[in-house]
Amino acid sequence: MELRDSALKALCQQTWQAKAQWLEQLNAQTTLDAEREFLTPAGIPGRPTVEVVPPAQLGLRSVHTQEGRAILIHALAHIEFNAINLALDVIWRFAKMPAQFYYDWLRVAQEECEHFRLLEEHLKTLGYQYGDFSGHDGLWEMAERTEGDALARLALVPRTLEARGLDASPAVRHKLASGGDPAGAAIIDIILRDEIGHVGIGNYWYRWLCAQRGLDPLTAYEVLAKTYRAPKLKGPFNIEARLAAGFDAEEIARL
Repeated sequence: MELRDSALKALCQQTWQAKAQWLEQLNAQTTLDAEREFLTPAGIPGRPTVEVVPPAQLGLRSVHTQEGRAILIHALAHIEFNAINLALDVIWRFAKMPAQFYYDWLRVAQEECEHFRLLEEHLKTLGYQYGDFSGHDGLWEMAERTEGDALARLALVPRTLEARGLDASPAVRHKLASGGDPAGAAIIDIILRDEIGHVGIGNYWYRWLCAQRGLDPLTAYEVLAKTYRAPKLKGPFNIEARLAAGFDAEEIARL
């Protein structure tokens, strides 16, 4: 098995179980062809049928009701399913990167798959399943905008949209805990721990590519954010998590 070809096959699978089966077979010893350029197949990303709506149209309920907690858990599961696909997409799409780049994103894909599993299983304990509620496609829409440039992808998906998850985690955890869902809150703890590492990987390879292209990371980010219409970030910011994920003090001061 070759890593990048396998990642593309996993990306095309419709269910997380099928993606997980592919990912379980891949590890640091899997062969790698970093030079190959792939044609983009039809039907990506593979995923179950979920009604996609603008963020403002997502259903909201009090987390003090079981349905409200389920809606929140479903929204998180939808984000994590997109995150599985995003990590797989980076592996096959961007050629000619160092081997460690691909193996780093393989680990991210495997951990995102575990996050989705935890959330889906918890959703079932609340009497629902993935697909029962709507979701939004902001993560994948940005992936499509940045499909032609690895630097833009790294700047605006892990370092921008996924980093927003670091900021949101404390509030989400508090909602679940205060709503009587300690199991859901514990899952958030696991996700935050891992997502710090995922954003850190994005930071590392973003700066690596900036160095390869002779770009200043801060200036390049401002240009990319404007060019690709990145959302304006709003606080409060999880400064501790952002520092742990590799953002420096100057970057954080510009938020």
